[in-house]
Amino acid sequence: MKRSLGSGSKITHNVLPYQTPRLRDHYTLGKKLGQGQFGTTYQCKEKATGIEYACKSIPKRKLLCKEDYEDVWREIQIMHHLSEHPTVVRIKGTYEDNLFVHLVMELCAGGELFDRIIQRGHYTERKAAQLMKTIAGVVEACHSLGVMHRDFKPENFLFDTPDEDAKLKATDFGLSVFYKPGQYLSEVVGSPYYVAPEVLHKHYGPEADVWSAGVILYILLSGVPPFWAETDNGIFKQILNGKVDLVSEPWPQISDSAKDLVRKMLERDPKKRISAHQVLCHPWIVDDNVAPDKPLGSAVLSRLKQFSAMNKLKKMALRVIAERLSEEEIGGLRQLFKMIDTDNSGTITFEELEKGLRKVGSEMMEADIMALMAAKMVGMTG
Repeated sequence: MKRSLGSGSKITHNVLPYQTPRLRDHYTLGKKLGQGQFGTTYQCKEKATGIEYACKSIPKRKLLCKEDYEDVWREIQIMHHLSEHPTVVRIKGTYEDNLFVHLVMELCAGGELFDRIIQRGHYTERKAAQLMKTIAGVVEACHSLGVMHRDFKPENFLFDTPDEDAKLKATDFGLSVFYKPGQYLSEVVGSPYYVAPEVLHKHYGPEADVWSAGVILYILLSGVPPFWAETDNGIFKQILNGKVDLVSEPWPQISDSAKDLVRKMLERDPKKRISAHQVLCHPWIVDDNVAPDKPLGSAVLSRLKQFSAMNKLKKMALRVIAERLSEEEIGGLRQLFKMIDTDNSGTITFEELEKGLRKVGSEMMEADIMALMAAKMVGMTG
């Protein structure tokens, strides 16, 4: 969801155009599952059935103006609109009180896309093709229903159960919008690695979602994003002008068909870019025998592990700081990693990170940091 600046007038109206029962009359809230820019997600249990769900609670004090209220209402409408699709997280109900809006939805207990791949430790091109089929299927479903997601990234795909045959599902429609064919948008939203060039040019349509899915495919096959730099602006420059590398390791071992699909999804001209439907018809996705079933190798897995850990680390550190600093100080967030990298080595050690977080008053994150960094040097190359 975008951050709009409030005009200063206090808003007291509700997000939902109808009254709802109280959430706690029907559900018991459990442990915290995650934290987004606006809402916190908790595990919750329906009292009548004992069934576990996820509940995203959005504090209304964070909704600063009419547009923010409209954004939350639109997210709820879009989730209902897409809810019958088997690979979209299903919304169960919405509740509102004086302080919060609560979205109760299907619980995906199988974890994030990359975490699952890393845990399994055995990963093939054919498996990547199966995952891509689901991801492209979600993109196609959104577009066929007149919805642009605008924030496709690996963290927004979760497995529904921890089982081997778990289904991958799309979540977080906070940036999604309804659109009409031929309509172009100009608002720059999304996540740096995954944002399409035409979004940066402020003139884009649904093709931008296909680009984001293409970036996910590139990472699934190589372990790193196609456009990479130390800063967001550096990443944007690469997205606008950089060349997609399909030559260095591990690309020589990857099938020509997979490379063909990556090229077509990461076509800079949105008019020439493949559509979500065409992705689903590509031989690499359709024919089980085209994508080889041999392991992609430990280098891809370890790069994926490092990329994923760095992203989690950045998110955690930014959240810790954002929760403790004033609005003015948050302006200096860009300096976060420079501050932590005390010896200017371009890498941070566990000790440096610990000191950096302590500087901003965070004592409680040590177990998380240990788990993420495994107490070893991690390159500051996200």
